[in-house]
Amino acid sequence: MKQMSRREFVAASGMIGTSLALDVGLSAGQAPVGRGLSAPSQTPEMPAAPLTFKTRPRKALIARPTEDELKQMKAAGFEGVEARVLPPGEAATMRKVAEGLGMRVHSVLYGWAEFNSPDKSEVDRTFAEAQDALRSAEAFGADAVLLVPCRIGPRGGRGAAAPSPAENIRMPRPWEFQIEFDDRTGHLKKVVYGDNAPYADYIKAHNHATDASTEWVKRLIPLAEKTKVVIALENVSNNLWVKPAIFRHFVRSFQSPWVKAYYDIGNHVRFAPPEEWILTLGDLLAKIHVKDYLLDPADPRGMGTSVNIREGSVRWPVLRQALEVVNYNGWMTIESNGSIPFEERNRRLDLILAGK
Repeated sequence: MKQMSRREFVAASGMIGTSLALDVGLSAGQAPVGRGLSAPSQTPEMPAAPLTFKTRPRKALIARPTEDELKQMKAAGFEGVEARVLPPGEAATMRKVAEGLGMRVHSVLYGWAEFNSPDKSEVDRTFAEAQDALRSAEAFGADAVLLVPCRIGPRGGRGAAAPSPAENIRMPRPWEFQIEFDDRTGHLKKVVYGDNAPYADYIKAHNHATDASTEWVKRLIPLAEKTKVVIALENVSNNLWVKPAIFRHFVRSFQSPWVKAYYDIGNHVRFAPPEEWILTLGDLLAKIHVKDYLLDPADPRGMGTSVNIREGSVRWPVLRQALEVVNYNGWMTIESNGSIPFEERNRRLDLILAGK
């Protein structure tokens, strides 16, 4: 298949509004002032032949792997695993087991740090844990560690615990976000059209979190370079960098090959279409988590719920074409989906990678 340009992809997938938005820094679907925008066809032509792709993303699952579990994953059709943090000695042993089975531990999932915490002991604790994760990844032979640098505001998702007073920051609802930020500092200037006074605390907390995360991630870079392990930053229900452009700016601000983006498909459906995230992050993508998310049109908060892949609101064929546009050949790691067996997860991921 001929490599598509981003504009060709956008036209083919009916994303004209998103393309214009990306070109001028507006949100998806909003036509710039003074430029006409014709309505996309409601009956796009189907391709004359099945889609083929040059890119070959690889398939993985998350586990604190045992030999038996690795054997099951291998038999189901997976090529690798994202591991939990283990002491380097244990990680080195498990690396030999995985390689003996023809499997690869490609990444280590550390997760939440508290780099913006007012409690210095929490900052120090999670910084030390992030260092341990880099050393663990080196021993596994992995090339990335997933790191969520901090969180602000209420915890997202249904069933979440009630926020503490420190978390009780008023935020825009997902569809209300219209972010403007300082290209030099990454600080938010506006988060909605019109009056931003109701969100002053959110803007202040967001800017502090950006500064604190920047400081502590920079302190991790020398160890990342020494271990040859990328710090793959993820934003997951942490109410930070919720639009593709500002997340790209944050990741790119480090100007380091050892800091990239770990994009989780399901985390951001309520803020922007997954294909927009992929096209915007582009060359900064280190890894991708495969999850789905079902938007609830009746939810006044603009929320929904996580569901098994191919059961939610993600347009998987469009997403697959976006991966082709940005030439993504990295790992696609299924997260959660525990209610379906390994074989079914593999079957669904095969359909996604086939563009179906």
